[in-house]
Amino acid sequence: MNLKARIFERRTKAHITHDDSYAVENIASELLAFMPTIVSRPIVFVCIGTDRSTGDSLGPLIGTLLTEKRLQSFHVYGTLEEPIHAVNLTERLKEIQETHTNPFVIGIDACLGRIKNVGVIQIGHGPVKPGAGVNKELPAVGDIHITGIVNISGFMEFFVLQNTRLHLVMKMAKTIADGIYLASLLYQKTTIEEKTADVERELH
Repeated sequence: MNLKARIFERRTKAHITHDDSYAVENIASELLAFMPTIVSRPIVFVCIGTDRSTGDSLGPLIGTLLTEKRLQSFHVYGTLEEPIHAVNLTERLKEIQETHTNPFVIGIDACLGRIKNVGVIQIGHGPVKPGAGVNKELPAVGDIHITGIVNISGFMEFFVLQNTRLHLVMKMAKTIADGIYLASLLYQKTTIEEKTADVERELH
C-alpha cells in the first residue's frame, strides 16, 4: 500500500519495527492517519524521559533531534537539555495547555515489553502513561501516543531501564524523529492546500 493510501487508514494501534526498510514512511503515514482533520489545531509533541537513564532517554533524544530539524508544523517539548520527567511533568503539561489553544497532544515515551517486541515502535489512540512500568503515579499524556519498546519487562524494571543499550535507543530515536519530520512536511503541504482551497472558495 502506498503512503497516500495509508494516510487514510485508521487503526487502534500500529506496530512498526524500528529497522524496517519502510519504518520512517510507516510512522509518518500512521501519524497522519491519527491526527485531527482540523489543520488549525496546534500539534504538540511531548517527549517524556530523562538523560540520566539510557532506556528512559528515548523521549528527550527524539525531542532534541526534532528541535534540530526546526519543524514548521509541530511544536516539541522535552529535550536532553530540558527534559520532561516525573518531577516536572504536571507543571510542564499545564504550561503547554496555557501556551496553546486546544492542542492535539502526542505523548512520546520509552516502555518495556516482551523480548520479541524489543525495538518495536507503537502508535495508537489514547495517552501514554509514563511511570507505569516502574510503579509511578503520573498524569497520562496525549490524545495519541508513540512508545518505543527499549527492553524486557517483568523483573527489576528500573534497573533494566538503567542498563538498556544506548545504541538501540539512539537508532529508535532517529527512526521516530525522521518519521515525525516526514509527517510534518506532508502535514504542512496539506495545510497549505486547504488554506488555498478556502481562499479560492471565498473568491468565488
